[in-house]
Amino acid sequence: MALSRKIATAAALALTLFAGASQAADKLVIGTDSTYPPFEYLDASGQFLGFDMDIGRALCAQMKADCTFVSQEWDGIIPALQAKKFDMILSSMSITDERKKLVDFTDKIYNTPPAIAVPKDSTAKTPDDLKGKTIGAQTSTTHANYAEKHLPDTKLKLYPTSDEYKLDVAAGRVDAVIDDVVVLTQWVKSKDGDCCKILTVLPTDKVINGEGAGIAVRKGDDALREKINKAIAAIRADGTYKKIQDKYFDFDVYGK
Repeated sequence: MALSRKIATAAALALTLFAGASQAADKLVIGTDSTYPPFEYLDASGQFLGFDMDIGRALCAQMKADCTFVSQEWDGIIPALQAKKFDMILSSMSITDERKKLVDFTDKIYNTPPAIAVPKDSTAKTPDDLKGKTIGAQTSTTHANYAEKHLPDTKLKLYPTSDEYKLDVAAGRVDAVIDDVVVLTQWVKSKDGDCCKILTVLPTDKVINGEGAGIAVRKGDDALREKINKAIAAIRADGTYKKIQDKYFDFDVYGK
């Protein structure tokens, strides 16, 4: 009997250690376009920083997953996910019907509207004053789509990254730029964005801008999507989300 108890105890301990090892071995790779401050960017040492990155770390801690971030250019980020270069996209990706054809989305991480920034010496007072002018936007974004639909009288110039359109508007090569209001507001408040000012915050087009920004996973990966959704709900409920939000913003970035 004593031997049986010892065997049972040893077996239980082995199962516990195995479960712990399996849980610790739950590794996830997160793809992000690390050129989009304050949501995702790299510091001089190559460390991933920003609101989304902190949210990602909090979600991974909640899921007890060992997560690694990798940089991926925006234009190829969905194909890279489909090719299994990483397990999810956490990169300020708006949840839209068009993208839902290619990937599955978690619940939203945040929801903020688009805006337009112009040089400080611009005489434009409203978007109508940009007729015939050139407006810059990052390629393959909802903001580029928004400009095509709602600013049809402007000339749209597309850039691989937001850094490049910022350089061009600062140098006077484009007359305005369109992007997320948070991205543009943080930029014009910085030394690099001292050239420019916010012209206006634009009304959200739900068809184009979607339901907010979420995390994309491969089509059919319901287990991971639901696991992330539970983690999102948990960090919203326990105050972790607000703590991260307050580090970057002085308003409710989660939105309605």
